[in-house]
Amino acid sequence: YTSSRLTTQGKQSFEYGRVDIRAALPKGQGLWPALWMLGESIATDGWPKCGEIDIMEMVGGSHGNIANKSVHGTIHWDAGHHASTGGSTTTTKKDLNTEFHVYTMVWEANSIRWLLDDRQYYAANISAAEMDEFRAKFFFIFNIAVGGNWPGSPDNTTEFPQKMHVDYIRMFQKK
Repeated sequence: YTSSRLTTQGKQSFEYGRVDIRAALPKGQGLWPALWMLGESIATDGWPKCGEIDIMEMVGGSHGNIANKSVHGTIHWDAGHHASTGGSTTTTKKDLNTEFHVYTMVWEANSIRWLLDDRQYYAANISAAEMDEFRAKFFFIFNIAVGGNWPGSPDNTTEFPQKMHVDYIRMFQKK
C-alpha cells in the first residue's frame, strides 16, 4: 500500500486565522485521512518542537457504530517531551465519506477551536509560554495514510482505490 499527501511547505504558510475545509473522506479499515498543519520550523527544530495542528483526522475501520463518522482535532508540542491535547465528535448524519462536511479550525493567539459543520466540539488554550510553537507560521498537509498504529492495517473489507474529495479550502486572516 502507499499513502499520498499534498503540502504547501515552502509555498504558503499561515499564522492565525480561520480555516474551513469542505471535504468528503475515504472509508475503510486501515484508512487514516488527515487535514493538518506543521510548523515551518520542522527542518530546524524537528517534531514536536515545530508544533502540529490536526484540523481533522478520521480513523477508518471497524470501530463499532461510529466507524467513519468520528473526527478528531488535536495539537502536539514540545513541553520537554511530546505533549498533546485534543477532542473528537461524531456526526449524526451519514458517514463522513457519503457527503461533504466542513471541517473548521479557528486559531488565535491564545486558543485553537475545532468545529464540524459549524458546531464547536473542542477548544485548547495555547497561552502557556511552553506552547510558543503555536505563535509561528504553519503550512498545510493533506494526506490519506494507509495503515498505522491507530487505524491498524487494511483488511479484506477495505476497498481500493480510495479518494479524499476536497471541494474548497478557505483561509481567513485579519490584516
